[in-house]
Amino acid sequence: MQKKLFQLLFIIFLSIVLPLNALALKSGDKAKSWKKGSVGNRSAKSSKQKKVTPAEVEKQVEPALVKELRHWSNPDYTRIAVSLDREAKFVYHRLPPNREQNIPPRLYIDIEGAHVAPGVKDITIGDGLMKGARIAQFRPDTVRVVLDLDSMKDFKVFTFSDPFSIIIDVKGERQTEISSAAAPSISVLPAAPEPRPVRAEEKKTTPALRPAIGKIRRIVVDAGHGGHDPGALGAGGTREKDIVLQIALKVSRKLRDELGLDVVMTRSTDVFIELKERTAIANKVGADLFVSIHANAALNRNSNGIETYYLNLAKTQKVAQLAALENGTTLEKVSLLQAVLFDLMANYKLNDSAHLADDVQKAVISKVGGKYTGVKNLGVKQGPFYVLVGATMPSILVETAFLSNEREEARLNDPAYQDLTAEGILDGIREYIASVK
Repeated sequence: MQKKLFQLLFIIFLSIVLPLNALALKSGDKAKSWKKGSVGNRSAKSSKQKKVTPAEVEKQVEPALVKELRHWSNPDYTRIAVSLDREAKFVYHRLPPNREQNIPPRLYIDIEGAHVAPGVKDITIGDGLMKGARIAQFRPDTVRVVLDLDSMKDFKVFTFSDPFSIIIDVKGERQTEISSAAAPSISVLPAAPEPRPVRAEEKKTTPALRPAIGKIRRIVVDAGHGGHDPGALGAGGTREKDIVLQIALKVSRKLRDELGLDVVMTRSTDVFIELKERTAIANKVGADLFVSIHANAALNRNSNGIETYYLNLAKTQKVAQLAALENGTTLEKVSLLQAVLFDLMANYKLNDSAHLADDVQKAVISKVGGKYTGVKNLGVKQGPFYVLVGATMPSILVETAFLSNEREEARLNDPAYQDLTAEGILDGIREYIASVK
């Protein structure tokens, strides 16, 4: 009896203990497996997972493509522009000079997740500030741009949109004169046709060509947008790029014919000029003034009027939205631009630009409002516009009317309105020139 009782208890014991041991063993296997996996994640040698090759990574994430490396040598600074086909992250560093090895200071920029496009090569500059710029595939996923410098007091790095570009402006004391490297393509207003003989009865009504007056002798007139960038679109299909080109051509001819000024246009046809190149052109040709002509737009179709801007921080949300529209970017990017504007405007002609904007705004309102009813004076404002960044002369942006407003769209298509707007801009510039003699 006792023997049978013992056997029964032993069977019960086995039925309880053996499953517990099996469970403990399975848990132990899981723990061991987890630990092995953890070690494997830290060490490639102990991992059994398939390695991901650089080629496979590239297939998973398409790299940005560095498509162009350009430079502009200006009197006060040298600008480098690295253009990509899309936005990419980057970091930049400054390397101090090594006097023992006679190595000048350098800047370098590492662009992450990027490749260099075929045909993009190093550039030689030699303008007294910068020897040149070198570009290479530093790592499989990183492009490095190295700037070899002759002299540098300060530098600024910021970005532009459409296309995405990394901009580096280097300031310093030039050791030599600016080299005679090829200038960027610019559109100079065609020369006037040969004058015909003037009859005696016409002499009283034909205005004489006035010589250039005061300190202002060369003006760059910028017609906004162009090419694949139409700018704002009216409800009737009017494109900003077409209207502002017509007005810019009229302004340019009047400046030449009536004030005898040398006029350079950033574009005189329907071509696309990058925002970063527009003020670079003005700096390159040594312009005394820069005037950019645009047409406005707003979500509110009733918005109307004329306003003139100069470069500064946006004071209101509406101004920031307009800057985002004209910059071809987002409000977030405008905020980032504002963060660096204080440094960018260290040598900017802020007071002179405000003065020029005030003279032009008053003159355009006076001229246009004298014939058209309901012309609203929106005044002079400040805004973070890319097209004004980097200019070394007084610079303004004129918003001639609202394409988003049905009545003003019709006016902008009217040659008479365009003529009056051009005359107003001319009168404002004339007033400014007279005040700075």
